[in-house]
Amino acid sequence: MSGISEVPGPGANVAALRKQRGWSQDRLAFEAGISKSMLGKIERGQRTLTQGVAASIARACGLALEEVLGQAPASSEEALESLNTAIRRFDIPREPERTAAGLKQGLAEMVVLRGNADLGQVLAKLPGLVSGAQNHAHATNTPEAWAMVAEAYSTVYWLAARHRWMLLADLAVTKQKLAAAQADPVTMAIAARDMAGIHLNHGFFEDGLAVVDQAICQAERQPAGQWRSYALGILHLRGMTLAGRLKDKNTADRHIAGAWRLAEDFNHDVNRLGIHFGPQNTAVHVVATSGDLNRHQGAIAIMEDFGDDNPLTLPATRTSPLHMNIARSKLALNDREGALDELEKAWSLAPQMARVHPTSQELLRVLTMMHKRSNPRLTRLARKANIKI
Repeated sequence: MSGISEVPGPGANVAALRKQRGWSQDRLAFEAGISKSMLGKIERGQRTLTQGVAASIARACGLALEEVLGQAPASSEEALESLNTAIRRFDIPREPERTAAGLKQGLAEMVVLRGNADLGQVLAKLPGLVSGAQNHAHATNTPEAWAMVAEAYSTVYWLAARHRWMLLADLAVTKQKLAAAQADPVTMAIAARDMAGIHLNHGFFEDGLAVVDQAICQAERQPAGQWRSYALGILHLRGMTLAGRLKDKNTADRHIAGAWRLAEDFNHDVNRLGIHFGPQNTAVHVVATSGDLNRHQGAIAIMEDFGDDNPLTLPATRTSPLHMNIARSKLALNDREGALDELEKAWSLAPQMARVHPTSQELLRVLTMMHKRSNPRLTRLARKANIKI
């Protein structure tokens, strides 16, 4: 499960893919609908490859998006095979070996591991959790039991998406949707969010937006209350991300406004199996979308709202990507040292995630190429990522 190049970033794949086809930069730029200047900078490591541009390049080359971004290796191939085996047994129940209380404890533990971005432990524990939840649901056939199955598969999707294992992500969301249909409206909204995420990860942003819009219509039919606001909120967060990648400012702003409005219903972020909604995670998503829309000053201004009077309380799985996106905006504004500061923070908070995240890989690639002289901080960070500079 490795991409064309391991390091120093997905942008390094672009030139290799282009040359494999015998294409010139002029042709790839034309087919992808981007400028030759942008393409040249991406290939030379002078500009980060965003996932929106990567999707355009993938479509131009007739490739899946993960072939451009590259897939990250599993921490344990044995655990990954065990997970695939558990998924294949979705409709082959065995005697339940875990109680409802034991499964709830396992899901709660998964929330902590996911929040800490401990990808290795998530993979190690997921096979038993998925298998146990499925067997329990088949034995009891209650909405609560099927909700636990759906929650387990939401974590499978999260893990697969982090590594860009898209076949596994597709399969996980299919099973998640089947389980959620027998659960409750919030679980259905989470499943729709993850289904839209599949389209996001494949680079089909308009299809993802269609899933989000349909799910919002369904969620709006539910009685008013905190969980209705939560369901709608997480869908708006997904919607703004998709619209940002599509460069659709009007749709992005509509989802941003919707998320901010719903966030007013919460004094602090609510967490359901590692999926947060509230004021802080809304800000995190707006920062990322602002970067996608080239509103880099706005992204940095949002980050400045957090300080001693308003500290970030989200887990590492959310704060590490936040610092990556601030780094991306600072680099776009030619603040290399500031970008390196933010990238170091992202690595210190969630090193396993930073090692596999395409934004982190791209930032490190470009910063490495830009620094003509030795930079001890960059050298230390590159060493953590197993990059030779």
